[in-house]
Amino acid sequence: MIAEERRHRVYDAMQQAGINQMVVYGNTWQADYLRYVSDFGILEGHGIAVVSDNTTELFLDSAVEVERAEAETSGVQIHLVTDVARAVGHRLDGTNRNCSAAPRRLVPRWLMDAERNFGLQDGTPLLDQLLMHKLPSEIAVIRQGAQLADEAYTEFRRAVVPGRRQYELVAEMEAYLRQRGCPDNFMIIGSGGKDVTGMAPPSERQVALGDLVTTELTPALQGYFVQICRTLVVGKASAAQQSAFAVYREAVEAGIATVRPGVTAADVARAENDVFRKYGLGDYVTDKYTRVRGHGLGLSTDSKPQILENVDIPLQAGMVIIVHPNTYHPDAGYIVLGDSVLVTESGAEVLCKTPRELFEVAA
Repeated sequence: MIAEERRHRVYDAMQQAGINQMVVYGNTWQADYLRYVSDFGILEGHGIAVVSDNTTELFLDSAVEVERAEAETSGVQIHLVTDVARAVGHRLDGTNRNCSAAPRRLVPRWLMDAERNFGLQDGTPLLDQLLMHKLPSEIAVIRQGAQLADEAYTEFRRAVVPGRRQYELVAEMEAYLRQRGCPDNFMIIGSGGKDVTGMAPPSERQVALGDLVTTELTPALQGYFVQICRTLVVGKASAAQQSAFAVYREAVEAGIATVRPGVTAADVARAENDVFRKYGLGDYVTDKYTRVRGHGLGLSTDSKPQILENVDIPLQAGMVIIVHPNTYHPDAGYIVLGDSVLVTESGAEVLCKTPRELFEVAA
């Protein structure tokens, strides 16, 4: 069972680091740390797990979430409390043991105040390493997720028909994935031409002839997200669209070719960006037009390491990242192309099998 493997891994890491107790916070927007230690994916309110002495206690402030946690987790002591921070503070009160917190920047300030009679050191780096470096059982689930992402994109291509609204496409993909046992999918979409500068949640805009239709599909199995990014054209692709897309294909291939243990996230980003610079498009890889050149994947849709030229986190075998040079092109509009890859001892194993081409769908 993956949850039990993770739990033992956390206990072992804490012991090696001399940490007696770990306070792990989670909410809807930052749930991966909490899920890693408790196997609970929080959906509302706030939660804190206290990990110590081979036991995990989970403090939640929502009765609905407590009911769900009791049904979905095992081996965890669950408490319904009105104030998570003060309940955890009472649990820690009087202890002089070595305590850490993760992610420390999000832990409620009340717990961090100097007047508390316990101190919380920063345990974020320890959990970051565990989140980034996957167990074999985690990788096995991620492989299944990548296959599902490929299948879902094939279905997406079938669903794109002129006149359909963006929200209809996303709703159809939600139904498709849920029917296949996938309870969660992060998906953003864009359609149009040079006026489109990015992707967003679905709108009422209707797909039209000549549109570039972009999407990130990110289905999750057992809490693990895998992402694929692709672009298609409604009708025949123009020469400008084909020429622009070729830059993205060259960039993503350059990034993936760079992936291997020991190189940094910055090295991968630089390989992608240098392709754009080669074609006089360097401005479009700045934060004026784009956010990242990829990122880590796992119990979050967007985790460490961020693939940026100022991130010096070294890649290690067992990491899973997506390489995606998604950005605006002045001749075609916003284009996306990206594959999830596993870092192996010999380089990168591409998990997505969908061809890297500018797909055309019948108008």
